Amino acid sequence: MPEVKSEASEILRGHAEHQFAEELAELEKQDKHQRPPSWRVSPRAVSTYLLGGKLPNGFEVTPKYIGSKRLMEIAIATLATDRALLLLGVPGTAKSWVSEHLAAAISGDSTLIVQGTAGTAEESIRYGWNYARLLAEGPSIAALVPSPVMRAMKDGKIARIEELTRIPSDVQDTLITILSEKTLPIPELNEEAQAIKGFNVIATANDRDKGVNDLSSALKRRFNTVVLPVPETMEEEVEIVRRRVESMGRALELPAEPPALEEVRRVVTIFRELRSGLTADGKSKLKTPSGSMSTAEAISVVNSGLSLAGHFGSGKLSAADVASGITGAVIKDPVQDLIVWKEYLETVVKEREGWKDIYRACRDIT
Repeated sequence: MPEVKSEASEILRGHAEHQFAEELAELEKQDKHQRPPSWRVSPRAVSTYLLGGKLPNGFEVTPKYIGSKRLMEIAIATLATDRALLLLGVPGTAKSWVSEHLAAAISGDSTLIVQGTAGTAEESIRYGWNYARLLAEGPSIAALVPSPVMRAMKDGKIARIEELTRIPSDVQDTLITILSEKTLPIPELNEEAQAIKGFNVIATANDRDKGVNDLSSALKRRFNTVVLPVPETMEEEVEIVRRRVESMGRALELPAEPPALEEVRRVVTIFRELRSGLTADGKSKLKTPSGSMSTAEAISVVNSGLSLAGHFGSGKLSAADVASGITGAVIKDPVQDLIVWKEYLETVVKEREGWKDIYRACRDIT
């Protein structure tokens, strides 16, 4: 008889509060520090959840963010006040990842999310209507459809707004009253929704994408901004890529061995050099491509390589498996970036000891 899998095991990517339910439950049990109203655990425990560590009973909490501890402490402390949090940074600096895990640890619910796009309307932030009931009964609480932000206000939870600067400026400003007065007027009913203690907002934004809408001064003042940098050291970035790739490989059930550390290091080296415009030894300046060459893209390249190795190769990640992913990540502009990439291959990769295989694989694809 075929093995019957539970519905949970079939989910491609579980929410943070489900993936790390054991860790959150253990933190809640061991936490002896003061908890702000409606918070599942204390700010100190949220920091341990994000950055990892060992609890008094020996339980090991895995790190979700590898980087500055102080930045995470500032972000967590902000959410314990009446100020909203804006996570700012170039693409691929784990803004959404941090936002999800903060909401999961604080509220036990990371799903109250508004995805910002050029087409995001006011209803996504305020509320909408069930038009069948509206026409049949007129405006009423029963006919009102609350937004994720409104639900977070009523339940004292964290609301997440992704890509805030992609949302049109007039829609962004819908947040001003919510963040300053902690109320959401419902003029059709002559009522208002008031926020319960524990409510706050985490927004993410980057200024590298085209088509962004700057925040108004009034809205900026209502956020405390934390800038998430790219990983500071090679070791930090290699560890981030390794951990995320192993985690995603298990979830996707890829039939390949976990990538060798040296292969991950080569991918990260290429990304860091092209991103900074300087070779790792600091001796040669390089032209930079138009793309961001982010850590998130490096993770994607290694993951795609594992899929190729598992399904069409030996099961062991090789230079040929990652070459197409790297080339695709670099060449966003088919004219300008192609010149940058070819020059980098000939002047850096070709001359580097032990890199002949990746040079040949990338040259053949290019």
